[in-house]
This record gives sequence, structure tokens and C-alpha cells, in this order.
Amino acid sequence: MNKLAVDTSVRQFFSFPNPVNETSARLVALGVVVQTLLFLVFREGWLLVPLVFGFSARVLTGPTMSPLGQFSVRVATPYVEQRWGVTPRHVPGPPKRFAQVIGLVFTTGAAVGWASGASWLAFVLLGGLLVAASLEAFGAICLGCIAYSAIWGCDDCDDISERLEQAILRARQTVPSESDERFPTH
Repeated sequence: MNKLAVDTSVRQFFSFPNPVNETSARLVALGVVVQTLLFLVFREGWLLVPLVFGFSARVLTGPTMSPLGQFSVRVATPYVEQRWGVTPRHVPGPPKRFAQVIGLVFTTGAAVGWASGASWLAFVLLGGLLVAASLEAFGAICLGCIAYSAIWGCDDCDDISERLEQAILRARQTVPSESDERFPTH
């Protein structure tokens, strides 16, 4: 193999997808929510290992070396998109990678805090991670992406206000009124 081929394959290995399928990103965030809740409930330090490893792997290689990323891309995303008719939506990759870096900082800080006896630090950092991952998983609101756009700008990033407005309209449509015959009040 020549040097150019090796450089190309290494660069490909350590790449991050651009664009990113938002369904996959949201499913990874859901996995992070579950892992974080498991740690917060059971308070076992070893549960931080897959969180730190997962964020490290996703920062360095996108979903390539991340078990959660692989499950999301290869199994969960195709299932969700086919079963529930979710239309794939592609979003810029660099802001999602930045969000993974923030997750890595939070989980590494939590692991260091836990290992050094500062459990309060682990709980604070994981509480923040839980909020951010939940917003991504359940509302398609990526706080890391918002920060990326505010710091570096992102011409391809959507204005979050439009998606929030659509979410509010959908929520209002699903709330039954008192006169709705499908939901009797007596």
C-alpha cells in the first residue's frame, strides 16, 4: 500500500459523517439518556465507562467505533424510519461532532469526579448531560449545535425557532378540547 492510500484510509476512519441523519443522532441521544439514567439510579462507577468510551469513539470516528452509534445507524434508524414512516432528515455534521465533544467533556468530568470522591460533580455534570440528551432525543433540539452555531456560525444550520413553533403547533393539535366527543368528561 502506498502512503497516499494509507493516509486516505486513516482519514476516512477518523472522519465524522457530514451530513448526519437526524434520526440516527436522536436515537444515539436516546441511548445516552438510558445510560445516564442507569448510572444515576444504580450509582455504579463502571457504568460511566461505556458513556466515556462512546463519546470518545463518536468524537474520533463518528459511529464507526461506537457500539451505540453502530446500533443506531445499522439497526434502530432503518427500523424506525421504515416502521413509523419517519422521513430521513439530514443535518450538518460539524455541529453534531461538537455536541459529541461537549458530551465527552461532561462524561469525562463526571468519571473523574466520581473516581476522586466528588460524587456531587458527577451528578451535576450528568444532570446537564441528561437534559441536553433528552432535548435532542425527544425534541430534536441539539444544545451543542446551538452553541456551535453561536460560536462559529453555521450557514446550513436550521433556525431552531421554526422547529419549536412546529412542535408547539403539533402539541396544540393533539390536546383534546372539552367538547371533544372522543374524550367524554363525565
